Amino acid sequence: MLGTLIPLFDDAMQVRAYSIFAQRQNTFLNPSLLGTGSLDGAGQVLGLDIVQSMGLETLVDDKTVFVEVGNVSLFSDIDSQVTDAHEKVVLLMDHTVQPTEMYVNRLKELKASGYRLAIRKLAVKQFEEYRAVLSQMDYVLLDHKKIDITKAKVYFGKVYPNVKLVAVNVNSQEDYDILKQDGGYDLYEGEFFRLPRVDAANEVSPMKVTYVELLNIVNDPDFDLDKAADVIGNDPALVISLLSMVNRMTVNSGISTVRHAAAMLGQKELKRWINTAVTRELCADKPSEITRVSLLRARFCENLAETFELKNFSSELFLMGLFSVLDVMLDVTMDEALDKVKVSKEISEALLRDEGKFARVLDFLRSYENADWQEVSRLLILQNGASDKAVYAAYTDALRWYRDLFFGGES
Repeated sequence: MLGTLIPLFDDAMQVRAYSIFAQRQNTFLNPSLLGTGSLDGAGQVLGLDIVQSMGLETLVDDKTVFVEVGNVSLFSDIDSQVTDAHEKVVLLMDHTVQPTEMYVNRLKELKASGYRLAIRKLAVKQFEEYRAVLSQMDYVLLDHKKIDITKAKVYFGKVYPNVKLVAVNVNSQEDYDILKQDGGYDLYEGEFFRLPRVDAANEVSPMKVTYVELLNIVNDPDFDLDKAADVIGNDPALVISLLSMVNRMTVNSGISTVRHAAAMLGQKELKRWINTAVTRELCADKPSEITRVSLLRARFCENLAETFELKNFSSELFLMGLFSVLDVMLDVTMDEALDKVKVSKEISEALLRDEGKFARVLDFLRSYENADWQEVSRLLILQNGASDKAVYAAYTDALRWYRDLFFGGES
């Protein structure tokens, strides 16, 4: 199985929901799935496995998650896979759900249980035929290239005033700007967008200079623990975080100094903690999606080390994923960002020029994030037929690690 989270964003380019894209098996290795084999296991709601891995608590506030259901899995025991917060889950179906009494009654049952509903892949000519289905929907996903939004606004505003419209296949900034200007859509999804836009600053803030200094210290091959501890001591948030973590790890330790805490962790663990903690601080004035993406990328890349026969470079792959959005964190170009921190030649080559032995991991990461399953499958075959199960396990582990990092538990 393969699965990933795709952000849906609003007029301010802020993430408001996630859509889960999932594929059961590698169709390159299992071509029968392109035919009748695609019905095998059709009663399973694949995306809910990711919801359980990440936990709905990571999608708090006004965020929701769209989960694809088929015309068969719609009738499965969905409640057993969603134990709480039904209102956070939007069940996403397509035109295979027919406007018949059986389907409409099931939709009403799910609405009564607190779920929200969405539908996609409906042609304009089907709108009238699907009135009974559309009347149960909370969202309708529309391919903006195939519909006149001006007419759609009038139609849905009159017939289904409570339905929110989502534009899909928005694959360029230009398309997004035009759609936003025209109005009518509540949410958007497109390949051009994977991070929220932030306004660039001319200079790195003084506090960020301290964080960059700390990153440079710990990413030296043999850094000085005391020097790192002294820099940490200049930031109260980092001090509190470090002492709290180390005191949880040790029983009756009574650790109260930063140097003592750093020594207890040792170089390897202190480096990992600093890279993660500093990333959170660098993103503190940015939309939370940047933090989520940078940390998920870091753990996912680290977990992919063995798949890409780079097991001895897992720590560097972690750093590459973490720094893949360093330009956004520091509000400068990637070239300028990497000039400010000390990274290996391999990391720099991958992030700046898409070259070197780490570049294939970065390429794979981007294809996976875009749910380009055909390309993902092709790249896995090139890796000596690497298992999609191992990749999915690597991704869900990254989700759980992120969840535990922010919402409790051990990372």
